[in-house]
Amino acid sequence: MSAVASSTTSQRVLSVIPPMTQLNTPYPSTAYLTGFLRSRGVEAVQEDLALALVLRLLSPEGLKDVAERVQALPAKKRSPAVQSFVAQQDRYLATIGPAIAFLQGRDSTLAHRIVGRHYLPEGPRFASLDVYVDDEGGDPLGWAFGALGLTDKAKHLATLYLNDLADVLRDAVDERFEFVRYAESLAGSQPTFDPLAEALAKAQISPTLVDALLAQLTHAAIARHQPTVVLLSVPFPGSVYAAFRIAQAIKAQHPHITTVLGGGFVNTELRELAEPRVFDFFDYVTLDAGERPLLALLEHLRGERGRQRLVRTFVRNDEEGGDGAVQYLNLMEADIAFAEVGTPTWDGLPLDRYLSLLDMLNPMHRLWSDGRWNKLTVAHGCYWKKCSFCDVSLDYISRYEGASAGVLADRIDAIVRETGQTGFHFVDEAAPPKALKALATELIARNAGISWWGNVRFEKTFTPELAELLADSGCIAISGGLEVASDRLLNLMKKGVSVDQVARVTKAFSEVGILVHAYLMYGFPTQTVQDTVDALEYVRQLFANGCIQSGFFHRFACTVHSPVGQNPAEYGVTLAPLPPGAFAKNDVAFIDPTGVDHDALGAGLKKAIYNYMHGIGLEEDVRMWFPFKVPKTTVRRDRIERALRERG
Repeated sequence: MSAVASSTTSQRVLSVIPPMTQLNTPYPSTAYLTGFLRSRGVEAVQEDLALALVLRLLSPEGLKDVAERVQALPAKKRSPAVQSFVAQQDRYLATIGPAIAFLQGRDSTLAHRIVGRHYLPEGPRFASLDVYVDDEGGDPLGWAFGALGLTDKAKHLATLYLNDLADVLRDAVDERFEFVRYAESLAGSQPTFDPLAEALAKAQISPTLVDALLAQLTHAAIARHQPTVVLLSVPFPGSVYAAFRIAQAIKAQHPHITTVLGGGFVNTELRELAEPRVFDFFDYVTLDAGERPLLALLEHLRGERGRQRLVRTFVRNDEEGGDGAVQYLNLMEADIAFAEVGTPTWDGLPLDRYLSLLDMLNPMHRLWSDGRWNKLTVAHGCYWKKCSFCDVSLDYISRYEGASAGVLADRIDAIVRETGQTGFHFVDEAAPPKALKALATELIARNAGISWWGNVRFEKTFTPELAELLADSGCIAISGGLEVASDRLLNLMKKGVSVDQVARVTKAFSEVGILVHAYLMYGFPTQTVQDTVDALEYVRQLFANGCIQSGFFHRFACTVHSPVGQNPAEYGVTLAPLPPGAFAKNDVAFIDPTGVDHDALGAGLKKAIYNYMHGIGLEEDVRMWFPFKVPKTTVRRDRIERALRERG
């Protein structure tokens, strides 16, 4: 099914962000690809169909369509969210347009009505506010936003309102619907293509409202841009179904258009792709950094390169005499240097239509969902690339390349000129201290005036002097992995940091006004209950001593590309056999001889950190957060305080 254009045909490449990714800012892959292709003289455009779909659903017309579906639902099948929608349908239809405009920053004065709690209809999601009401029956959000946080309160309430509507869409229109994870279970670590194939076949015969609207939006984008090639960049399992649905719609009406699949999901989960049915939807599937494979593919489509000379590309062997099996073609050619990939462009994306949401009352999570950030990479890959839980064997981690501070600052200047916005999220795996120091110095010299945040390793190179330099250059927040706050486990992870070191580095950031968020992990191989309790005690002390202001506990997952997945015996675990299949492969179950019920501990860990972020329970024994008996911590209560005194 490999569609080859004649060499005289003009190439026009459309890069698409499929549902669902983010609603507050564009996912950066299409911006990078479009900027790169334009720098090489290719006519390239982009569309965010994730945002377009949500704005179509969350409109008066969209909610009328939803209401029609709800009417067809028997009363006994109506969830509390659907019942609430039916009871307040007229209010939803009247408020959805203004609420969306408010979250887009186009009608800020509406905040006054929203916080009064009499304007927006309130469904089951608002019940979460009840836990915040104080003993005197005061403002349930006063503790979080204070007396002056009018706009923030309104954003939070409007976000709850949208979450109610997302529940209605899931319960009455499409059971797979979520704002950031659409039909995720059909793709994530799914060994067989069957569930995805069945869902796509059903969508052809009996489409849901979401299916139908996505097809309409796809056809409109094709009509608008008239592409010869469509690139679908899929970062997460929760955007795979929609990407295939978009490709399905294209192939149904425009079989001559070449469709290409790539992105983070492909790079991690489809490295051993052997499922021919994928190529009913996509002509090509590319791996890892997309620049070199795309240049080779475009040359091939122009008749300038034979198919066997494609780079990191899966195809189906359905040429004359072919057996229909999947082939992996990889002519060895050097990747495009990171310094030469060009400047990402957001041209063509509706930057004034993204939604600033305030979902979780976590200061770092807020940066991910609130405000439109220009996403930029300081370096490709990770300079450390040793952590045993990470996909260190894959290109996006293992191939480390940087660019000069001048090149990076030029990119920043160009992006600010194009977008008119000065906020940047550096989306590195771990931004290197040396590169950040050089960039900060350059930004200060240029008087750039930007705000930026990103992810680092909490290593000793981040001295108080460097932290101050970063703050002066515009750094507002830093996230980094503390993982399991245990020196034994940090050594096993090959993290290259110690708890004391993390305390000193995070304190240096905090003292210059930089918000610090700690990634935390539980359930790592050989982690005991005692390890978990001790780790929580370290975390308590880090909060109490003003080292970190935000954190989140993630459950450890073993992947086939990580050192744990590739050498499990080194970490004291045994891997469960992977189920047979020709599609996705990533997460792998394992047997830990400790036998600890990590899920039971997880609830207590998350409850503790949520309270710590709000200054609650910082002097209490950490055992109070667990509803069952756990051992007393072995960590001295002044351990972090002593580590900070030893700084310098």
